[in-house]
Amino acid sequence: MEMRPLGRSGLQVPPLMFGGNVFGWTVDEAASFRLLDGCVQAGLVAIDTADVYSRWVPGHQGGESETIIGNWLARRGRRDDVLIATKVGMIPGADGRHLSRATILAAADASLARLRTDVIDLYQAHKDDEEIPLEETLEAFAELVRQGKVRAIGASNYSGARLAEALAVSARLGLPRYETLQPHYNLLERADYERDLEPVVREHGLGVINYFALAAGFLTGKYRSEADLSKSQRGASLGKYLDARGKQVLAALDAVAARRDATPGQVAIAWLIARPGISAPIASATNEAQLAELVRAASLRLEAVDIAELDRASDPAGG
Repeated sequence: MEMRPLGRSGLQVPPLMFGGNVFGWTVDEAASFRLLDGCVQAGLVAIDTADVYSRWVPGHQGGESETIIGNWLARRGRRDDVLIATKVGMIPGADGRHLSRATILAAADASLARLRTDVIDLYQAHKDDEEIPLEETLEAFAELVRQGKVRAIGASNYSGARLAEALAVSARLGLPRYETLQPHYNLLERADYERDLEPVVREHGLGVINYFALAAGFLTGKYRSEADLSKSQRGASLGKYLDARGKQVLAALDAVAARRDATPGQVAIAWLIARPGISAPIASATNEAQLAELVRAASLRLEAVDIAELDRASDPAGG
């Protein structure tokens, strides 16, 4: 499978990253192992997780996804075959803060233990913490890089201004910089990224690994009416997309999918893969059939006419 550079980190990823948020949540350990085996076999060798997954489940503390990945690594012995990305900052640390030095260093050691590995390939700030000076956050990440516990660092859920400021701090202090950004971005959520963040990541050559590539499943075409929203727990939050623009995007996805012998979800991911500056969208699967869909999406190449049709239908200004 094609591999793409991840910013200037020296790391490479396939054109799609597998989202590990499902491990220990909607997928048990045995099924997670099968999915991870299938990912490696298909060449989807970049796995994204976080220490907070899946803290929202009653009885969970966070770290369940990392633990399953670590158990799989120990069982299969495939550490050198995969890129592991995880995140810190959603769970307050021992000092009650999110991206303080104490929180980052302790959280990294806890993630390494759960993942049963000596190094995290990409360690990301899960969300901005404006109460902590960027200097403190970046110096903590730099310490982990110097210790050999982390290969590269990235940011998620930062504004364009704060991301640019963080990059300037790294340059001024000679510290490792954020090499990647993980933003919310898909055909229906274009405006914030393209207006605020894309200019920064393009100027500085950052890798982009966007989440919610399928808009929580809406872009698969599963939800086409109010009645469809009851099909899943996620459906209740997707009514906002059932407007004229959302239906217009679904129609364009249907048309392109018919031309390319693909599904709407595959086309939605392929549109992201074709976007300049996007390294690898993140998408997850809960069974082997869904994984096969992702594998097909990673290799689907759209024509210029397809991309133009999707661009028009999803134009934020035209909605």
